[in-house]
Amino acid sequence: MAITIARIIAKIILWFVGLSLILVVLFKFVPVPVTATMVMDENSITKDWESLENIDPNLVAAVIAAEDSKFCTHWGFDTEAIEAAARRNAEGGRIRGGSTISQQTAKNVFLWQGGGYFRKALEAWFTFWIEAVWGKERIMEVYLNVAETGIGTYGAEAGAQRYFGHSAARMTADEASRMAAALPQPKKRAVIGPSGWLARHGNSIESRIGVVKRDGLDSCVYD
Repeated sequence: MAITIARIIAKIILWFVGLSLILVVLFKFVPVPVTATMVMDENSITKDWESLENIDPNLVAAVIAAEDSKFCTHWGFDTEAIEAAARRNAEGGRIRGGSTISQQTAKNVFLWQGGGYFRKALEAWFTFWIEAVWGKERIMEVYLNVAETGIGTYGAEAGAQRYFGHSAARMTADEASRMAAALPQPKKRAVIGPSGWLARHGNSIESRIGVVKRDGLDSCVYD
C-alpha cells in the first residue's frame, strides 16, 4: 500500500515537473492566452497582447521604479526585500510582500492570487525557471501583458487605451507612473485623478523614472 502511494506521488510530481517546464518553454515564444486571474475575474475581460517594442520605455522604467528597482541585478528574488517584509509583518498590521517583478509574473501566469506557503513554493519554482529560460526581457514583456491594469482590464495596451485613449507605445512619464502606482491594487487605486497618498506616490514614481534610465536599472530589458 505504502509503495503504491509513493508511486502515485512520484508520478504526480513527474507530471507536474514535465508539464510546468513545457509551459515555461512554450510561453517563452507564445503569448500567454489566459491566466487563472482572468478566468476567475467576475468582470468581462479586456486584454490586448503587445510586444515589448510596442510598449513605451516610460512604463518599463515606471514599474521598475515602483515595484522592483533591482530587477536587472537579482536572479528572481530580492532577499533584502523579503527579509524586510518579514520583519514588518512580524510587527503586525497590514501584511506586506517582498515580491519581485519576476515572482509576480510567475504568479500571474501560472498560479492564482492569494497567499499561502504552498502557492509561494510553486511561485518560487516557476520564478527560478522563467529567470533561467525566459530572461529579463521576456519576463518584462509578459508581465506588462498579463498584469491587471484596471477592473476587467489586463495588460499595458488595454490599460493605456482605457485610461488615456491611446496606445501603450506612447505613454508620458506621468501616465506611466500613474499606471504603475495603481498596479498593486488595480481594482481600488485610481489611475485617472488620483488624490492624497496615491497622487504623491505616483509623483514619486515619476521622479524616479529618470533615475532608472540614468543609472541603467532597465538596461537588461533592452539588451
